[in-house]
Amino acid sequence: MRVRGEAPSKYWSNDVVTEVRLPELGEGIENADVVRVLVAPGDVVAADQPLLEIETDKATVEVPSPSPGTVITVAVAPGEKIAVSQLILSLESSGEEPAATSDAAAATASADTRRPAATGSEADPPAPVAAQPPATPGVAVEPKRVLVAPARPAGRLALAAPSVRKLAREIGVDINTVDGSGATGRVSLEDVKAFARRAMTKRQTGVSLAAASTLPDFSRWGEVERTPMRSVRRVVARRMSEAWRTVPHVTQHDRADISEFEAVRKRVKRSTPDLPLTVTAFAVAVVAAALKAFPQFNASVDLPREEIIFKRYINVGVAVDTDRGLLVPVIKDADRKSLGTLSREIAALATKLRTTGASRDELEGGTFTITNLGGLGGTAFTPIVNYPEVAILGLSRSSPAPVYVNDRFEARPMLPLSLSYDHRLIDGADGVRFLRWVADRLEHPLLLEL
Repeated sequence: MRVRGEAPSKYWSNDVVTEVRLPELGEGIENADVVRVLVAPGDVVAADQPLLEIETDKATVEVPSPSPGTVITVAVAPGEKIAVSQLILSLESSGEEPAATSDAAAATASADTRRPAATGSEADPPAPVAAQPPATPGVAVEPKRVLVAPARPAGRLALAAPSVRKLAREIGVDINTVDGSGATGRVSLEDVKAFARRAMTKRQTGVSLAAASTLPDFSRWGEVERTPMRSVRRVVARRMSEAWRTVPHVTQHDRADISEFEAVRKRVKRSTPDLPLTVTAFAVAVVAAALKAFPQFNASVDLPREEIIFKRYINVGVAVDTDRGLLVPVIKDADRKSLGTLSREIAALATKLRTTGASRDELEGGTFTITNLGGLGGTAFTPIVNYPEVAILGLSRSSPAPVYVNDRFEARPMLPLSLSYDHRLIDGADGVRFLRWVADRLEHPLLLEL
């Protein structure tokens, strides 16, 4: 263990210090909010024991310990936003100090010789080299007993292997502007790729939410209160802004007479009361069939490559209103499931979202989205396409309306439908055909079997 107040390169014991950092959380997720810290300095933890609970835009998850040991320091606190690879805490376990290999020492010496001499001060001393601890899947662990590298001074060259420098040149990244996550600030291939992804996202989405518009000083007219956006709300706001800027929206409205479905639902409720047969589940079944008949609605637009990506799988997202915000669990392979299976799966996912939260896998991979506001009311609305999907179906509250049937008017339960779609790929005529196809199957469920 390092003696407090002394130079870190001089005082070592036979104990091994492991720096635990926030692991990769999924594609496009670069930070998370700390919900709870489950350990404190001095606590003895076992391998895979939860260290803290974090919330991302996808779900609430726990970060496990990569190895057994004693907690030395905790570097995060509840309510704090932390980034991938950021230090969480340090663990100490008993062990022998591994000797640096000649190859590792030579590599460090070679890297140091590539550094230009420091100006106006003494050259930086070489950092100690240590062996790597055993890797634990899903947890980012720094090399044993290597201190966090200080920020690279302005004008200094980045430490990186030739292959990393080559990749940076090929994709147009100035490697000297990339913060390295390795020992002594060394830049890895993943550092360069992550930097490029962030730059690409920034270019695609334009200005950040904070700089999107200049707001007036509302306190001039009275008392105000500022509350930080929760993780889910931040992501929803960013994605909706991106979808609105990227997708030229068109919304087509229609209505479906769901008399036959209502009759079936009442009969099922009497015979099988534990089956949660809902309009949403029926709509998922109908839409899954429609996406086979209209594959352009189950696609995405890759404009930079001028290509259309047709998906050979059908995963339907169902928007769910929770106390954390609007979340969209995805029903995988919806076209292969019966109406009863869809009903049970949707009900189970909605309950899980509102209680324990869903996993990242349950919230990813959608190809089309359905949002049902019928339980709240309304007659129609304009849903925003869940980019990079190309269409979304909105359902409003069904209500009795006069319909001309058999030479007379009858009161029929009419379900309002609102289809928004990406006009870059889907023309107005296609939108009408798709929505009418869906309405016909909602009105006559037996057509699904044909």
